[in-house]
This record gives sequence, structure tokens and C-alpha cells, in this order.
Amino acid sequence: MPDLKYIKKRIQEGMLKDMWRETKWIYQYAKHYWPAMIFYTVLGLVTTVISFGSSFISKDLVDIITGHQTGELLKTFALMVGFTIGNLLLNQITGYASNWISMKVDATIKADIFSKMLITDWESITAYHTGDLLTRWSSDASNISSGILNWVPNLIINLFRFIGAFAIVIYNDASFAIFAFIGVPVTLLMSKFLMRRMINNNKRSAAMSARMSGFNQEAFSNIQTIKAFNLIDYYSDRLRGLQSDYISMRLEFQRMSILSSIIMSLVALLVSFSSQGWGIYRVWSGAITYGTMTLFLSLSGTLTATLNSLISMVPSAISLTTSAGRLMDILDMPQEDYSHEAEVAAFSENYLHSGIHLQMNDITYAYKNSSFNVFEHASMEAHPHEIVALVGPSGEGKTTMLRLLLCLLRPQSGSFTLYGESESPNPIIQKTGMQDLPAPAGKRETIPLTPATRKLFSYVPQGNTMFSGTIAENMRSVKPDATDEDIVSVLQMACAWDFVERLPDGINSEIKERGGGFSEGQAQRLSIARALLRKSPILLLDEATSALDVATERKVLKNIMHDGYPRTCIVTTHRPTVLNLCSHVYAIRQKQCTLLTKEEIKQMLDDF
Repeated sequence: MPDLKYIKKRIQEGMLKDMWRETKWIYQYAKHYWPAMIFYTVLGLVTTVISFGSSFISKDLVDIITGHQTGELLKTFALMVGFTIGNLLLNQITGYASNWISMKVDATIKADIFSKMLITDWESITAYHTGDLLTRWSSDASNISSGILNWVPNLIINLFRFIGAFAIVIYNDASFAIFAFIGVPVTLLMSKFLMRRMINNNKRSAAMSARMSGFNQEAFSNIQTIKAFNLIDYYSDRLRGLQSDYISMRLEFQRMSILSSIIMSLVALLVSFSSQGWGIYRVWSGAITYGTMTLFLSLSGTLTATLNSLISMVPSAISLTTSAGRLMDILDMPQEDYSHEAEVAAFSENYLHSGIHLQMNDITYAYKNSSFNVFEHASMEAHPHEIVALVGPSGEGKTTMLRLLLCLLRPQSGSFTLYGESESPNPIIQKTGMQDLPAPAGKRETIPLTPATRKLFSYVPQGNTMFSGTIAENMRSVKPDATDEDIVSVLQMACAWDFVERLPDGINSEIKERGGGFSEGQAQRLSIARALLRKSPILLLDEATSALDVATERKVLKNIMHDGYPRTCIVTTHRPTVLNLCSHVYAIRQKQCTLLTKEEIKQMLDDF
């Protein structure tokens, strides 16, 4: 019995335990949709009752015709027409209601899972390819939503249909029940075989879908690179290879499906012919009427089909829990903590006009699954009205530092602190008997960096980060209430207004996917303008001026410095040409942040 051994092995490996855990996870969503499930179940039960009623009326109609009882013919025929029309209308109503509820549940669950994916720990979720994430979010989430609506109601409906049909058969002629169950042993054996294959096929199909989705997403996102390197044949061949693997897998699944369908169809024919033969014998012997025989033939088909439906719910449950497990892989990752949002909002309000200081103390960080430390006991600080530069060779940790500031990454040790200082009672000077002294600093309030503090940052990462839509829509994505004048103002600060003004539709001009339609330098200036529009106390520019010429780069930074807004600005750069505009320059060396002297900065400028 290899099947039993396989199932026993899978149970020992924790299959049932995993399925129970995944079922409980599904229940957390399902419990919100009990009214919809009850409504769907009631409709199904009513349809079943009407179907049984139609069967009885059909039986009576046959008996009336064969018995030449013309007086009852019109009445029974009218009942049959009424039940048929009622069943037709109810089926349409059920279908419409089912689709409406299914779409609503699907949209709600997808929105919830989407939100949870977005707050999943960034370093953990980036271990998955975006194509895989997309497949899990779309296909697996749809499978969950469909299963939540259909599985339990269909279980109740099929059980009711099976028990009802069986009871009617037993009541009229118990001998017919034997023929209705002829195919049960074969069906059970087939279900064991299908369950084992289903588990394997679901995993293979999900993995292949993720590969296809990932390949398509990357290829279409990088058409320019594919063309530039003349990789058209290479990527076309890769696609054909993936398609060949996919077709082979689907044909294998189809062969299995054909084999099982043939076996199940033969079993159904056996049940049908056996029932017909027995029915003919019973009519011939005078034990039952023609109408009763047609009723039994109809119900024997119902029993067989319903039993098959009940058994097929086992692999459906496996498919459902498999999808749940794939989503749980993502959603069970560490979630970011946004519980300090109220505290951050109050802190921001208190120091919006005086500015926010940033301090990093003794930071040590290594990426997950890596024994190599990017930073060891690194420290730095930045203050309002300052531009602080981070310099160093590529790969030394400049971008990593900004990700740490944004809490996309978490250090193994050390701390990041934001603080604000309230003004002293006399902010200008204090009079003493001997001399005028600067007023002492006011009270200091500190908060640690958390995901909630991201609202205090504006960030311009490397590369093109503009979204499809108009320039104005891109700008208002960070500040929905921004006026056209606000947008023009920041475009001028970022040296972008000179080319936007010349566009036919100005700030309402369309931006294609990944900033298409604009040069890299123009897209960078638009990204900087969007960050400035947000008016965040801290601005992070990660090689954000790398595509600009030196003159434009210096002008943008001067505009930021002379803005008057108490902004703390941190820039990473490979080019030292703007370092003399910066208040402080830190060089990332030997896993630490070293504050450079004016002489060292001058030497870097001379060596450039």
C-alpha cells in the first residue's frame, strides 16, 4: 500500500499539523464573512429543495402519463413548469449573488494582504522575487477568498443534497441505494491517488507561475537594457524554455486529469446502467411505477455526483491550505511597528519650526545571513540647516546607512536618536556683569528611530523612482493638498521648472512607467522636487544628483541650503565637487564614519 505509506510519512512530517495551522489562519478571514456564507448556503439549500421538488413532480408526471390520468396532467405540468422556472431564476440569483460576494471578499482580502505585505520587514521580504510576491498576492489570495466563500457552504449543501437524496431513495425503495454506492470504493481509491498528486502539483504549479511572472516582470521592466545589449534572442530563448517547462507540466497534469476522468466516467456509467437495469426489472415485476424509476435514476446520478463533489473537497482543501501556507510564509515574517505614530506626530508638531537633529551612536550592522559587518561602532550626527555628506567608494555602505536611518534595516547594536531643542526664554543673549554670552540651549526631547518616524523623512533613492501618471499626480502622492503654486515652487528649487514649463501640458504632462519620456537627469530633478514638496524635517539624497551636471548639482544643493526651512539634509555622493557646500563630510572607512577635516576635504577636491 504505497499510498498509505506516503500519507503516513507526510503525517509524520507534520502535514496535518501544518494544514491545521493554515486552516486556523484562513478562519481569521472567514469569520468576518459569516453572513455572506450563510446567505450563500441558504440559497444553495433552497435550490436543492426545489430540485427535489422538481424530481417528485417529474415522477408524478410520468405516472400520470403512463396511467392516462388526464385530469391531473395539466395541474402537474403547470407545477413542473413553475418549479423549473423558479429553479432557473433562483440559479441566476444565486450565481449573481455568489459573484458579487466573491468579488467583494476577494477585493477585501487582497487589500488586507497587500497592506500587510507593505508593513512586512523590508529586509525579509526582499528575499522573495517580486514576481513570486505578485503571484502569491494575486493567485493565492484569490484562491483563499474563493475558498472562504465556497468551501464550507458547499460542504453543507452537498451533505444536505446527499442525505436528502439518500433518504428519498430509502423511503421509496431501499434496494436502489445499493446501486447508488457501487462506485464509492473506486471513488475513494481515486481520491487517495489524487490527494497525493494534488499536493505535489499545487506546489509545482505555484513555483512555475512565480517563475513565469518574475521573468515577465523583469523583462518588460528592462526592455531598454535588453535592446541596448542586443539580448532579444537570449530573452526570447529563455521565454521559450520557460514555456516549454510550463507546457510539459500542464500536459502532465492533463494526462493525470484525463486518466482520472475516464475512470470516474466509467464508474458513473456503471452506476447508471446498473440503476437502469435494476429499475427496468423492478418496473417489469410491478414493484414500482415508471415514475418511481425515473425518480431513482435521477437521484442515483445526484448521489454519485454529490459523493464525488464531497470527496473532491479534500484536494480542494489541500489547495486552499497550500495557498494559505504560501501567504503565511510572507505574512508571518516580522512586521514593522507603527505603534509610535501619535508620539512621532506630537514630536514633529513641537519642533516643526526649529528643526530636528539626528544622532547615530555606536552602530554595528550586518545583513541577514551574512557574517560580514557593514558597520562596526559607527557614529555620526546631523543638524537643521546643515547639509551633511557621506562619501566613500561604492559598496562601502552609504546606501545601507540611509536604509538604517529609514528603519528599513535594523542594527544589531547601537542606537539612532532624533531630538529637538526648545528655545531658551531669551534666545538671543544673556547679560552678565562681565560680557554678553549666548543663551544656553533649551530643553531637549528625544525619540528613537522607528518605522513611524519615516514621516519625518523625505527620501530620494538611486535610480528612477517616478511613477506613471502626470507630474502633478507624482508630486501630490506625497502631499495631496499641494496647490499648483506649491508644485511650481519646488520644481524651481530642484531646477526642474525650466524643462517642465516648456512641456505642452506643464505639470499635467504624463510620465510613463519608470520615468519614461524624461532623461535620467530630468527624472532625478523631479524626484528631488517631490521630496522637497513633502516638507519633511530630514531630507535624504542617495546619489540623487549623480545624473546632473556639476553646475546644476551645485545649484540644487544651494537652493536647498538657502531655502530657510530648518531642514536636516544628508547626501551620499561619489563626486567631491559639492563637498565645499556641505557643513560636514563623513567618510565611510573601515566600517566607521570618520568626520573629515577641511584639509582632507580640500585634498579630495584636488585629487578629483
